Amino acid sequence: MYALIKRFFFLFDPEKIHHFTFKLIKSTLAIPGVKSLWKKWYVVEDKKLERELFGLTFKNPVGLAAGFDKNGKLFNELEYCGFGFIEVGTVTPLAQDGNPKKRLFRLTADEAIINRMGFNNDGLQVLIEQLKKRKTKLMIGGNIGKNKDTPNESAVDDYVTCFNALYQHVDYFVVNVSSPNTPNLRALQDKAPLTALLKTLKDLNETKEIKRPILLKIAPDLTNEQLNDIIEIVAETKIEGVIATNTTIDRSNLKTKNVEAIGAGGVSGKPLTKRSTEVIRYLHEKSKGSFPIIGVGGIHSAEDAVEKIKAGASLLQVYTGFIYEGPKLLREINEALLKL
Repeated sequence: MYALIKRFFFLFDPEKIHHFTFKLIKSTLAIPGVKSLWKKWYVVEDKKLERELFGLTFKNPVGLAAGFDKNGKLFNELEYCGFGFIEVGTVTPLAQDGNPKKRLFRLTADEAIINRMGFNNDGLQVLIEQLKKRKTKLMIGGNIGKNKDTPNESAVDDYVTCFNALYQHVDYFVVNVSSPNTPNLRALQDKAPLTALLKTLKDLNETKEIKRPILLKIAPDLTNEQLNDIIEIVAETKIEGVIATNTTIDRSNLKTKNVEAIGAGGVSGKPLTKRSTEVIRYLHEKSKGSFPIIGVGGIHSAEDAVEKIKAGASLLQVYTGFIYEGPKLLREINEALLKL
């Protein structure tokens, strides 16, 4: 069924079909009886799938990565696709249009996507209004970033603004300094500015009545030396974990012809499978498993998911694989994890 739907969807512009899909899912699940049907098809419910991590209980280990539901418009409905948790954002303090269109491209020969969205989102206040409509009991993470026009020297202010505003509405935070699509953002991954940013957020968190877990999302393009820095930073700042990884700027070994003509952007999907797993394994082994890792990048099958768990991931996230494989992917992964 989904294979036919995908063939139709892939005839149209990826960004336009993304918004159309949101409307389609909402209207379909509003039909009496459809939620029960989707739950039967896609949701695997078993106590053995529950994961206790940094003080939170995740219904199952497979979440939706940030970027899909940027503005929190669909998280209630996505529960019926089989997800165990949802990450909204990346959100910035002020609404911004992001980079000029066209900025989202399918690489069907590679089962991949290139995007240079540029943190397009409706801003903090719109996301908060959406989160107030929360019905799902799934854990919801808030992925936070800085506005494009905010200089790196003032970036911490944007992250603090997002943290304070979202604190009452999300269960955990993800600090995104690894998108390749906002100018100079990745410079914040350097040891000194990243340590200062995370320490500021941790200190702020300590002033709150309830402490929200803080995670860091990193790029797959970091060297081993930079990954060693990440391990040291996690130990020094005592943040709760790492999400590995974001999209890659590496375009080697792609099957798609004339990919250079697409221009700048991060690659997600199958070309990222191996590298993201390597990063997970390196972090897990070098840190001796001292912090949890959420594994994301190129998960298109149950086998991909199991490989990342065995490499050291405690939880998983999908995005591009969800687009290419459909919600059946969630069922297949959770059924495979039950057999481990």
